[in-house]
This record gives sequence, C-alpha cells and structure tokens, in this order.
Amino acid sequence: MSNAAIRTIIRAKFLLIGRESASRSIIHIRNKYLKIAESISLKDALLSVTVPPMVGVNPEMREWSFFQILEHNAIVNRIIFRNVQKLALGEDPAPDHPVDPKTDVLPRGISGPEQVAAFRESVDEYVAMVAMLPSLRGTAETPHPVFGAFDAHKWHCMFGFHLGLHLKQAEKVLSLLPS
Repeated sequence: MSNAAIRTIIRAKFLLIGRESASRSIIHIRNKYLKIAESISLKDALLSVTVPPMVGVNPEMREWSFFQILEHNAIVNRIIFRNVQKLALGEDPAPDHPVDPKTDVLPRGISGPEQVAAFRESVDEYVAMVAMLPSLRGTAETPHPVFGAFDAHKWHCMFGFHLGLHLKQAEKVLSLLPS
C-alpha cells in the first residue's frame, strides 16, 4: 500500500473517531503499558532488544529497551499535548525551534524505571487537559511530519494512535526477551 493511501486512511479514521472515544482508547493503551511495567523485571526492562521492521517504528527505534519506549512516548506525548492545547485555545502552536522527528523524540540516554512515572504523568496530564478544552475539531492546523496538517482533534487521535504503534513494539520486545 502506498504512503498516500496510508495517509488517507489514517486521516479518514481520525475524522470518524470522537473525542471521548479517543480519550478512552488512550487510557486503555496506557493501562496496557502499565501492566507490562508491573510484570517486567528491572533487568529485562533495561535490556535493548532488536525488533523486526514494524509499521511506525523507524530504523533508529528498532533497538530499544522497554524503558526507552516509555521515554520516547513521554517525549512525543508532551509535544502533542502542546499542539492540542495551543490549537484548541486558538494560540500559535509553533515551537521556539521546529521538532526534528529523527532526533528530538529519541531517548536521551540510559532510560530507567523513572520512565514509568514520566510516561504515566504524560498521559494522565494530557487526558485531564483535553477534557477541559473547548472544541478540538475545526481549529487551525499544524503539520504532522508524515500525515500532513492536523487540527487539534486529529492530533488528539494521533496521541492514542502513536501509543498503540509503540505498544506493539513493547509487546514484541517482551516476547523477545531471553528470560
């Protein structure tokens, strides 16, 4: 399937999802990550595992630990938080410097157990913030690096979609652990 077709399908999917449904999905996916965090040993959560090529997992992301996946998600969650909040409030969402998706969203070093709390907070703060915002649909738009211009609603849907892509990666990491 071509990139243009995938882009069209994702954008159409986001149009059909309601705000509450997207928020419920985000919470559901968060809970799956937290269940993994409860079940995995510290040693295993620190272990970088190479996953096969996966949709949404760029080559530089294929050899991460579970904690690195959480850190990446927390970074992206905060970027989406800012976009949704600014767009919904009619403010300019442009950051001081543009986000480079090849470098700015990667884990910063050795990711440890502190990433569980950082991830949980990034999701919980986001969901609480979104519940307080006015309409998300029909706001100004800002570009997504792959899927084109998104209004606040499409960014809201992207939050859960992104978590889901990396949840598959986390589950694959879990399945490939040596212990």
